[in-house]
Amino acid sequence: MADSLLTREELAIDPVDAAKLLLGAILEADSPDGTVRVRVVEVEAYRGGDDPASHCYRGKTPRNEVMFGPAGFLYVYFVYGMHFCANVVSLTDGVPGAVLLRAGEVIDGVDLARARRPASRSDAELAKGPARLTSVLGLDAAHNGLDLTDPGSPVRLLRGERVPEERVRVGPRVGVAVAIDVPWRFWVDGSKAVSAYRRGGKRGVVRVVPGP
Repeated sequence: MADSLLTREELAIDPVDAAKLLLGAILEADSPDGTVRVRVVEVEAYRGGDDPASHCYRGKTPRNEVMFGPAGFLYVYFVYGMHFCANVVSLTDGVPGAVLLRAGEVIDGVDLARARRPASRSDAELAKGPARLTSVLGLDAAHNGLDLTDPGSPVRLLRGERVPEERVRVGPRVGVAVAIDVPWRFWVDGSKAVSAYRRGGKRGVVRVVPGP
């Protein structure tokens, strides 16, 4: 049913499957300034020990411990000393996996989103990219580890409407230095909020966001 909370059990699956499940889902974030809701239109899957592009490839650290589960928690990390990125933890407790939320469409709280992203040239650009998405939702390090499946949480993950399979596109992840051709990025075809593809590797574009 649309707009009900996704459950921990639904998210405790392989990150690739969780990534496709999250397309069309709604991330809802409360703050003293109001509530912003974003419909997810672009995601990337990351595993653990078998994924060299993942933060968890070399094991658990204080930075990545949320990614080791259980599923349904928010993993927020800081990158380049200036941006936050948000991820939904998947798989089971003790087995790392997460889905990076790369882009979304603001569907509620547009005025607040515009105030948080005044440089955006259009509403489609408000959450076009992982750093912009966290910015319009007001997410930062203080939100790391929140339970997205808890109705009392200030940040919640709602079911939304499933994206038809024929509108789902698949391609390589953005900006990672290794495993650059792994096709674990998924997006909604036709959405103007989907971010531009930038290939990683040794000749990758400067200042692109790495995976979790």
